Amino acid sequence: MFRKLSAKIKSIPEGVKASVAYTACSILQRCLSMVTMPLFTRILTQEQYGQFTLYTTWMNILTIFITLNLAYGSFPKAMVRFEKDRTGYVAAVQNITVLLGGIFLLLYLPLQNLWNPILDLPTPIVLLMVGEMIFQCALLCWYGQRRFENKYKSVVFVTLAVAVTAPLLAFILVSCSEDKGYARIMGYSFVNIAVGLIFFVTALIRGKGGVKKEYWKYALCFNIPLIPYYLSQVVFNQSDIIMIEHLSGAHSTDNVAMYGVAYNLATLMTFVLNSINGSYVPWFYGKIKEKKGEDNRPLANSIAILMAFLLLAVIAVAPELINILAADGYEAAVWVVPPVAMSILLLFYAQLFINLEFYFERKTMLVWGSIGSAVINIVLNWLLIPVFGFVAAGYTTLASYIVFAVANYIAVRVIAKQEEQSLDFFDIKTLILIFVIFAALSFLAMALYILFWIRWSIIAAVLLALVIFHKKVIAFVKSVLVRK
Repeated sequence: MFRKLSAKIKSIPEGVKASVAYTACSILQRCLSMVTMPLFTRILTQEQYGQFTLYTTWMNILTIFITLNLAYGSFPKAMVRFEKDRTGYVAAVQNITVLLGGIFLLLYLPLQNLWNPILDLPTPIVLLMVGEMIFQCALLCWYGQRRFENKYKSVVFVTLAVAVTAPLLAFILVSCSEDKGYARIMGYSFVNIAVGLIFFVTALIRGKGGVKKEYWKYALCFNIPLIPYYLSQVVFNQSDIIMIEHLSGAHSTDNVAMYGVAYNLATLMTFVLNSINGSYVPWFYGKIKEKKGEDNRPLANSIAILMAFLLLAVIAVAPELINILAADGYEAAVWVVPPVAMSILLLFYAQLFINLEFYFERKTMLVWGSIGSAVINIVLNWLLIPVFGFVAAGYTTLASYIVFAVANYIAVRVIAKQEEQSLDFFDIKTLILIFVIFAALSFLAMALYILFWIRWSIIAAVLLALVIFHKKVIAFVKSVLVRK
């Protein structure tokens, strides 16, 4: 029996093994994050939890300027282009981040009394942030290189080791400190810095210093034009936190904490989206090369249905999840979950179109669409948060993602015409129908938040149907994960 099982496992293609391993790793990582959240929301006050949320927000913004997101963007293509010296390229990327981090500190330290009130963080925490950004980039580059080489076992091991060690150290520091919000920040940062430092030094040694001019030029020329795009994504995800902090009046840090909990819950399923997209993109690009773009239509629709169902499940049980994940006083956060969760499906739609834009290396329209959507998000936040409070930020996010998805679809239509390609890649009418049905069901679930028994009777009926038709459900999920 064990021999047969072992033989079956060995017969599975390495690509499928890697895809399953990364998905399982992402699930475990997310589960660990969800398990530790109730612990910290109960140990920390809302103000202290808000400090951690604010730190994460500023780190996501400043990472764009200090690392240029070099672990993404140009990285996959660089792994192909510099196949014979991948570690040399990684070392070059690391050197760029050190240089940019140094420039930031030269601008920050002399004027720290001016910057700190804006960041709402003390100098030692800002210095810690810079170190974390540099060494986390090294860690992400190592992840990217190993994944590209299909060496998934080491990636899974290190990922889970960090996922376990960081909250454990944070809990120890929080228990021993009076500044519990900053202690939690330090716990996670110390682990990322320590692990990243190992791979940083290793890459520099093996990459012979990373001083090759060609690598620097390629990385900078590819990623610098994408800064507006990356920044707009952070605006979507993080500007809400900053604007809530400055616009929601009294108890603003408490509001940041509530929005942060709700946002983390609403984006729970992004790990599924990222895992699927990681293996989907090479498949999609292969179909374009083979001029079989129409094969993408049913798969894209299937992924959209799967994502919609998973997101709807989170929306349906959001009140109970909020009670589990957070302490008393976070109840109002539940009203943020539905609009932000709906935005995630739109993000998937936008990503479908962006994949095509990157394939044809047409980034201009992507950048302008991103900037326009981000500006809409900021303006709506500025107008609505002072009036309706932090809940309004969820709906401004939804509105801006609608614009973002539409803008990228228009870009794809233009690119298809210029490249003399058909639009058979996407079944846009079906994708719109899926979103409309999903949105209607999401608002219905939200309306039933105050009708516990009716809502849970419907949930029980859906679960029963899944059990009865489990074979069809498994076959459907398998069709999404395993592609031919």
